[in-house]
This record gives sequence, structure tokens and C-alpha cells, in this order.
Amino acid sequence: MRPLPELPSATNDYLIDHIRLLSDSLAHWSGCGLMDDEADPIIAARRLYFAPFALLSHGIEADPIINYANHTAQQLFEMQWHEITMLPSRLSAEAVVQQERNALLKRVTDHGYIDDYSGVRIAKSGSRFQIEDATVWNLQDASGNYCGQAAMFSIWHRL
Repeated sequence: MRPLPELPSATNDYLIDHIRLLSDSLAHWSGCGLMDDEADPIIAARRLYFAPFALLSHGIEADPIINYANHTAQQLFEMQWHEITMLPSRLSAEAVVQQERNALLKRVTDHGYIDDYSGVRIAKSGSRFQIEDATVWNLQDASGNYCGQAAMFSIWHRL
């Protein structure tokens, strides 16, 4: 079993290394990262953790597991950090939409980045919410190795 990521906090600089991976990868694909180059990176990582939009990522396991979810994402999925970072990302969508989700992930894998995804997701309680205009991108390290995928969205509606 993989070790759980630490809850982002001041003691671990809000997981700045992971945030850099998310930001640098997004900048690679879209030309625009998550952090202002002028900003203190730890302050930027804290702002992203408490941002009013959802930001999540998953790793490269055979059944990818969420390895980062900011506070907004945790609230939407109705899970604490220790719960959401044990969740296979496929379980963030209902079984009936898995084929749609798989097509989305393949499109991102093939093209590196999309900024037009909409779909239904499911919270721990079973409540559903529609996300719109989500940006989803591949994560890659400085050597270009694939490290997973990330998503962010600021528009959602409870169903």
C-alpha cells in the first residue's frame, strides 16, 4: 500500500513540490501555469489549497488514486484529506458514466490538455454535481516523464 500524502500545511510548505509539478505541467501544455512567477511559491501553494475553485490530481497507479485535492475539492466530494487521497479517481464518477470519463482521460492522454470538459461527479454521500468547463492536463516531471493527470474547475452545480 502506498504511503498517504501529507495534508497540505505550513509544516510541509503546502506540498509546494507537488504544486510546482501541477503548475509547470499546465504551463507546458497551455502556456499558463497556476502560480505567478513573481509570487512567493509557498504563499501561492497555500492560496491554491484554499482557492475557491477545485484542484485535484491523481498518480500513475494501474487504478490511479487521487494524490492531491484542495480544500474546495474536498468539500465538493464531501471527504477529508485522508479519505480523498485513498480514492481511486474513477470512483469520483458514477459507474454509468465511466465510459465517458475514460474517453475524457484518453483525449487528455493523447493531446496533453483540454479545457472544455463537463460531466457529472459523485460525492461521498451519493449526491451528484455537474462540473463545467474543467481544465484537465497531463502531469510530467522535468525530464518529460508522465506523472499522472490533474483537473481544475470553478463551475459546478449540485444536482
